[in-house]
Amino acid sequence: CRLSKDDDLQGESASIANQRDMLEKYCEKQGWEVVAVYQDDGFTGLNMERPDLQRMLRAIERRQINLVITKDLSRLGRNYLQTGHLIEDFFPRNGVRYIAMNDGIDTLRDNNDIAPFKNILNEMYSKDISKKVHSSYLLKAQKGQFTGCLAPFGYRKDPEDKNHLLN
Repeated sequence: CRLSKDDDLQGESASIANQRDMLEKYCEKQGWEVVAVYQDDGFTGLNMERPDLQRMLRAIERRQINLVITKDLSRLGRNYLQTGHLIEDFFPRNGVRYIAMNDGIDTLRDNNDIAPFKNILNEMYSKDISKKVHSSYLLKAQKGQFTGCLAPFGYRKDPEDKNHLLN
């Protein structure tokens, strides 16, 4: 599971809790034991050095995991080259089956030709969102509006306009 800052805009349906619930129910239905849940809250999928992703990869190398399931490909990662490497090389080399539920990807089957294209689109989407967010913050800053999360010491946010500080 991974909840990025971009997903905050999508609300509860994309939350970590819902992802975990959906995946655990799927595993239960299949009769599979969940040995571990790896989740990286607040990390972009472009970052393949996420702490729990790295912990999962180490567990795979130790042969402690033989199946990885994510809600979709973007939850594994949004860097298309590195995500592709995991799916096409690292997982098979380590005897790991990978399933991206909502994308219909299952490495046990041979009909996964769409995965690289979806990975490219996931990376493009992430970069596009990043540009839009950066542009929005830049525009607010140019207008003299507050762009931070917490008001600096000695100030407070205007209750009627969160982009304005009061001292």
